[in-house]
Amino acid sequence: MAHFAKLGTGNIVERVEVVSNDIATTEQAGVDFLNNLYKSRDVWKQTSYNATIRKNFAGIGFKYDQTRDAFIPPKPFNSWTLNENTCRWEAPVAYPDDDQDYKWNEQNQTWDLINNI
Repeated sequence: MAHFAKLGTGNIVERVEVVSNDIATTEQAGVDFLNNLYKSRDVWKQTSYNATIRKNFAGIGFKYDQTRDAFIPPKPFNSWTLNENTCRWEAPVAYPDDDQDYKWNEQNQTWDLINNI
């Protein structure tokens, strides 16, 4: 199955639709099918679960960046920066690698251990 993201104002993903591979033999064929189905002239971009195109699988609220030809998730925290290779946001401090659960503390710029009771 092929997946297509509908872009709204500011190239923000509004929804993702699935189209049969028999119909979406090309990206344009999938776009034409969806616009015919919805009787619209919406902007659709193909996306893929395995990130073979456009870096990340599109989700509602993601932005399509035309220059990078990538779907970029919303920025989770002001301190995080975009990894240009993956088009994913990264914390200024690496996530601890000790099999415990942490959450980001933006104020302190640290990963805080989550107490699993």
